[in-house]
Amino acid sequence: MEKRNIPFSPPDISEREINEVSEALRSGWITTGPRVKKLEKQLTQYIGSPAFVCLNSATAAEELNLRILELQPEDEVLVPAYTYTASASAVIHCGARVRFIDCQQDSREMDYDQMEAAINEHTKAIVPVDLGGIICDYDRIFAAIERKKDCFRPYGRVQSALNRVAVVADCAHSLGASRNGVSAGRFGDFSSFSFHAVKNLTTAEGGGSCWKSIEGISDDELYHLYQLYSLHGQSKDALAKSRADSWEYDIVGPWYKCNMTDVAAAMGLAQLERYPQMQQRRKQIVQAYDGKCRELGIEYMNHFGADFTSSLHLYLIRLAGFDHQKRCEFISRMADEGVACNVHYKPLPMMTAYRNLGWDIADFPNAFHIYENTVSLPLYSKLSDEDVQYVLQSLEKVYGQMSR
Repeated sequence: MEKRNIPFSPPDISEREINEVSEALRSGWITTGPRVKKLEKQLTQYIGSPAFVCLNSATAAEELNLRILELQPEDEVLVPAYTYTASASAVIHCGARVRFIDCQQDSREMDYDQMEAAINEHTKAIVPVDLGGIICDYDRIFAAIERKKDCFRPYGRVQSALNRVAVVADCAHSLGASRNGVSAGRFGDFSSFSFHAVKNLTTAEGGGSCWKSIEGISDDELYHLYQLYSLHGQSKDALAKSRADSWEYDIVGPWYKCNMTDVAAAMGLAQLERYPQMQQRRKQIVQAYDGKCRELGIEYMNHFGADFTSSLHLYLIRLAGFDHQKRCEFISRMADEGVACNVHYKPLPMMTAYRNLGWDIADFPNAFHIYENTVSLPLYSKLSDEDVQYVLQSLEKVYGQMSR
């Protein structure tokens, strides 16, 4: 085939999104308003959660999930070493301590035995990550929490109501995924989603939170608390203040600014309407990739199973026998062919910020072993059949040359 240029993950934006955003701009209401509320309602129904709060990023969503728990400086939150920084940085924003957990051997999921052993009287939350769009083993996580329940020391109303370590799920990759018929966003006590530009569903920048109902605390109360945290602690948002004689408001806490705009929500509404179609296209691409990887003997992330449905967010392969240097050469050669690849992820203990906090990748051998030969292939709904064939042709050519 003639050489093509295949970017890694551009957004799938149609005229429908452009028209929705244009209508929002023409409406004169561009900050948090009716479109945000409509998107929240639709996502609540799509996920099957008690409520959904739209925010300006998944990082903000996770941070507010943790702030609802009223973390204290001596508290610890368990986070996978193999994830993006947002999974851990939100903990640090709240003033608590991150404690990293290694992967299982030859799996990107947390080592649940190590996770369970790490739970102590300081542990207030666990942040499982549905990496690539595949839902974690939440049954195993909750079973570990239940076995360690006697060492839990609650602080504040929500912790006391749960009376155990909280599960704060990072669902940034998993909108639309399910396990045993239960959708992402319904496993964790609190869950965060991302609508960043590279996600399956995008609002350009954006994210949101949802939760499971907690006995003794109403869902309406939790929703209101998220509104306060996301808008300076202001007792009324702009939409409520716009009504006649409703200008007056209070500031009940010196809090944060991370609300979603109606411009972003307009894009999200169009994306959610198109989501089944976009997901079907991702499925076709993944099936084509799977066939070629099986033919070449390349290990790949399995997105299909009897008891789970992936959101098909990332297509991750591992190049057996490749080390970090050879993996980087593979990515460079694919780029020479015009195919942009990526790596998901460089383990956090390798990053300067976390090394400066005392973490050492030598203590996370499984995470490093997976990282050093992992490659992410382009996966997005705008890839044409010809694009897919070109990616696979390039993969066969470059891998064939380098694996001899």
